[in-house]
Amino acid sequence: MSNQTIPTPTCDYDVAIIGLGPTGATLGNLLAIQGLRVLVLERDKDIFALPRAVHFDGECMRVFQTIGIADALLPNLFVGPGMKFVNAQGQLLIDWPRPTHIGPHGWCASYKFHQPDLENALRERLAQQPNVEVRLRHEVFSLDETADGVQVRFEDTRCGKLGHTTARYVVGCDGARSIARRFMGTELTDLKSHERWVVVDVMLNAPRPELGDVSIQYCDPARPTTYTRGPGNRRRWEIMVMPGDDSTQLTTPEWLWDKLARWISPADARLERSAVYTFHSVVANGWRRGRLLLAGDAAHQTPPFMGQGMAAGIRDASNLAWKLGAVLRGEACDTLLDTYESERSPHVREFIETAVQLGAVIQTTHPELANARDDEMAAAIRNFVTPQPKLGPGEWVDDPSGTAGQIAPQPRLNDGRRLDDVVGYRFALVALPELLSECPDLPDQAARADVELIASDEASIREWFRSTGAVAQLVRPDRYVFGVAPDRHALAQLFEETLTHRRTANA
Repeated sequence: MSNQTIPTPTCDYDVAIIGLGPTGATLGNLLAIQGLRVLVLERDKDIFALPRAVHFDGECMRVFQTIGIADALLPNLFVGPGMKFVNAQGQLLIDWPRPTHIGPHGWCASYKFHQPDLENALRERLAQQPNVEVRLRHEVFSLDETADGVQVRFEDTRCGKLGHTTARYVVGCDGARSIARRFMGTELTDLKSHERWVVVDVMLNAPRPELGDVSIQYCDPARPTTYTRGPGNRRRWEIMVMPGDDSTQLTTPEWLWDKLARWISPADARLERSAVYTFHSVVANGWRRGRLLLAGDAAHQTPPFMGQGMAAGIRDASNLAWKLGAVLRGEACDTLLDTYESERSPHVREFIETAVQLGAVIQTTHPELANARDDEMAAAIRNFVTPQPKLGPGEWVDDPSGTAGQIAPQPRLNDGRRLDDVVGYRFALVALPELLSECPDLPDQAARADVELIASDEASIREWFRSTGAVAQLVRPDRYVFGVAPDRHALAQLFEETLTHRRTANA
């Protein structure tokens, strides 16, 4: 897809991105792969030097693989073995194990990371892209849609100089207080979970293996607390703010060390960062208005109890980038962009609602309710399994196996390469080799549809297809399954579906 011709520009840029956090930087990189002209406007001077997000999953790692930074990230990551929920007496209430071996995505299920490391890697990759311009300390204050684009007005806060530019589309990756969302007039749907917590990051002076590698949710009504390990000697505690706490003391060393005394003392570690957060649960009701779109925290916010906040923004970027590319190249009508929200909103909402449910377990502070919770849950320990939601309705074709709309696995092929590396950033038809003898014109069909054909007899692909009753599957650039072909006749229909929106766009 990246080699397609982009129509003669009518604006200064194809896409302007507001915000250079992980979501904006990921989106910028994915757009750059496609040869699009990208401007990124970021109001801050530097990367925030301290940790905020601490977890991403194997699906995110595939996006970083596509961008080309996965191998560079690996040495600074810690593979997370999961999470346990325990009550005040230490009884196990919920067990959420995460396998530490390579899984279906071709990566591990759970990685702990230091956010500045990730942001540096994303920005360094952006800097290698000749078609991307990044302007730091540029604050956007106006977005005006025109017939063929958006006029973006901004201030260079280094000198107070005002400027403007045009882009065919603008994506607000500018966080919870998004200016793009305000210009769109988009309201937030409240999922009813708003609690204050103190987040404190520490750097241990020496390894402390007794603290453990598994994250722990201490469901203690007297003071709910979370512990999680980061890479190296980094550790994080999240401490719920209780009635009666003095707000002026919450981030003082004295208050923090008092609350951490159960685990560590000032002799064991240094405080790296502390901040008071209100953990919100909201979803924007409208991720697109014309040429303006939202991604990341601008579109949704989640409590941290599943570690999916940043991961959701990475998924947004992955879903949106290839669709913007198809529209900007003239391959698809811009109604394709409507499938961004219709697919992503139900998907992210399932994660947020699950995080709210887990939060209700952790944040129970009434002693009698906590006792009732403990009696109910300790009687039968719950083994929690990570949700695997399908996309909402959109650019995929449902099938009886329920496979379409799910992310495809990424096996290694017989030559040792991962599937995504072989495919590149484009549609792929993964098929069994015997299909080529049944359909000798299949390579030509794939070429006409600009689809990479992968015909492999690798054992894991055969098992994948056996479980879904398929002879071939069409996979989108974001690695979600567009459709499943149980036989060669259904395969012809899949190709027809992929070409429909292109004919519409070019009509």
